[in-house]
Amino acid sequence: MLIHTAAVAPFMKNGFLVSCEDTHEGVLIDPGDEVDELLSAAQESGVEVLAILLTHAHFDHITGVGRAKAALDVPVWLHADDLFLYDAAVQQGAMFGVTVEPQPPIDAFYDSAIPFAFGNYIVEPLHTPGHCPGGVCLAIGRADADARQLFDGDTLFAGAIGRTDLPGADYATLMRSIRTVLFRFPDETPVHPGHGPSTTIGAERGRF
Repeated sequence: MLIHTAAVAPFMKNGFLVSCEDTHEGVLIDPGDEVDELLSAAQESGVEVLAILLTHAHFDHITGVGRAKAALDVPVWLHADDLFLYDAAVQQGAMFGVTVEPQPPIDAFYDSAIPFAFGNYIVEPLHTPGHCPGGVCLAIGRADADARQLFDGDTLFAGAIGRTDLPGADYATLMRSIRTVLFRFPDETPVHPGHGPSTTIGAERGRF
């Protein structure tokens, strides 16, 4: 699996280009203000992006969806429980004094029984509410293996957890998601959060 990570000021939110090293098919995860770097990386490395996958719909994770959609003409995926946040992107930005453009409509909602596939990899969307109602962790790995890498949005960071003081958030729900969904993966499982450096399940298990 090839992973290109990008983040820009002011929110330093991680966006990801994840691709198959064999077929050069891939996905964009959470394109925000760093979307131009992700699109350039895809073009320069010859990656055919098949979808835009969102871990959740807080505005800093979706500000680049429109540009990515216009450039790639691929479907945008989200968990249905976060549609109200996605549709209120302009209002979300206003709460933080940031101008946010309306984003294009969502094309598809995750179905946990049907993984998304690109190249030799599958993406399993795991519902992890708490930071927001429709938060998901995207567990990505080869279809012929058990190992996964986790792209978990703002659920779990290196040494911290996501905020629970925003609309639709709940601390007890977030901790349940972390302990029952994320912590069922082996200690060596990489975790790629929406902000900050990557970590592993083992490094975070003892903290929470």
